Amino acid sequence: MQRELRMVRSQHDDPDIPVSVTSNDLDRVSRNELKTLTTDNAERVARHLAMAAMLIDEDPELAHQHALSAARRAGRIGVVRETLAITAYETGDYALALRELRTHRRITGSNDQLPLMVDSERGVGRPERALELGRTVDRATLSPAVRVALSIAMSGARLDLGQPDLALAELQVPELNPDRAFEWSPELFSAQAEVLEELQRADEAAVWRKRADVASAALAERSGEYESETMEVFEILEIDDEEETAVVDEIDAESMTVTESTDAPASVDEGDDAEDIAADDLHSQDDASTDADVAEDAQNTDETIEENLNDAAAGQEK
Repeated sequence: MQRELRMVRSQHDDPDIPVSVTSNDLDRVSRNELKTLTTDNAERVARHLAMAAMLIDEDPELAHQHALSAARRAGRIGVVRETLAITAYETGDYALALRELRTHRRITGSNDQLPLMVDSERGVGRPERALELGRTVDRATLSPAVRVALSIAMSGARLDLGQPDLALAELQVPELNPDRAFEWSPELFSAQAEVLEELQRADEAAVWRKRADVASAALAERSGEYESETMEVFEILEIDDEEETAVVDEIDAESMTVTESTDAPASVDEGDDAEDIAADDLHSQDDASTDADVAEDAQNTDETIEENLNDAAAGQEK
């Protein structure tokens, strides 16, 4: 039986952008992805993406509106769909986040947002599906930061299912090193403490809470947000496996060395037609079984979600 859909949103009002915000406020890697767009369109999309990044913490709803405006103009650009997904996640719209993250992965071929996909599955009440999704990728192929984030999300899914022992096992990754802390360490140490508390191991949990605090303080010191006489800051140069040079900050604090590494640039795709949003949602049904389940879930969400995702079809009936 054919579904009868009402006319989708007839108008989307772009949120205002201060004159002072330009495309240069967007990071270089993201700007490179927009090179397939016309100059004027690339400028407008970049400014909306820059505003989304600036507002994501203080006003995620407004950030989401900027992301929607960008998506209307550049529906096949990976970073645009990624931004739309992240803002949707921050507003609690996990079904929309799943759809957009799925599309982002198909466009870019990247698994960098897999942890957010797993956490979004948890958000829509499917911890079992979250675990299945997390197991679809070989963790050895992921960067350390993504691998840690995935471990935390998988651990959370185990807690959702009342499996604290398995939740603890999910966190036992090489990066869980009490003597060296990276930018992801405070969250990882805190997750370890949370699971230990669930297991009634309060003393061990307190130790990991302390380690999380030390790591956070050291990272704040590196960024200039916090001062401590016990920390010595210096820089070193490292060459990765692809012979790319990265500058790494290393901090020694209370026998804990804090290091931050850089990630590889995201891949680039092209397209600037607003109708790409609706087209991507239709073609995404050809993805793996996990993605099919996500699409089914998204179809059952509020009509407002459908309006947001079908900006390109304004004034049309399906």
